[in-house]
Amino acid sequence: MENTRLRVGIEGTIVAALAIVLSMLPTNIGTGFTVSLGMIPMILYAFRRGTAAGIAAGFLWGILHYLVGNVSILNLVQGFIEYFVAFMFTGFAGLFAQPIQQAIQKKASIQLIGYIILGTITGTLARFFWHFVAGYYFWGSYAPEGMNPLWYSFIANGGSALATILVTTIALLLLSKTAPLLFIPKDTKQ
Repeated sequence: MENTRLRVGIEGTIVAALAIVLSMLPTNIGTGFTVSLGMIPMILYAFRRGTAAGIAAGFLWGILHYLVGNVSILNLVQGFIEYFVAFMFTGFAGLFAQPIQQAIQKKASIQLIGYIILGTITGTLARFFWHFVAGYYFWGSYAPEGMNPLWYSFIANGGSALATILVTTIALLLLSKTAPLLFIPKDTKQ
């Protein structure tokens, strides 16, 4: 049991490190939004290890943003929401861990596709909801003149979320076809 916890923690740390490296790649689309490539390994990890492990790795991913200086902070509350809370919520993709693993074991490819899509949407929207909240309350003053801050945040964060969902879903569907055992931890295979 202790060995498994250690393995889960080490995996989560490696995944968070990979996510921060991918987050540093330039994927900006215009000035308003970006594709978050770090979501690919984070959501895969949540599918592999579940919600709690995904939340913990997401928290570490948020901390790593601070450590590498990849942050935009207006005040403490905004920084906390966008780099701790938001990244932790990526772990909610783990709600689909068991159905995804069962679909792989049963070779139910249609179900697998559906669960990967739903899980990716869940984890990504859970994260970007918090970016939307921070965008409205803290970044709204940067909205173009005459634009409602609510719409400004919705467009910027909604566009980022949609682009991230699309890229992450495609990557995870390809991985599920080429390396399905990445979704199933070795210590739980039957």
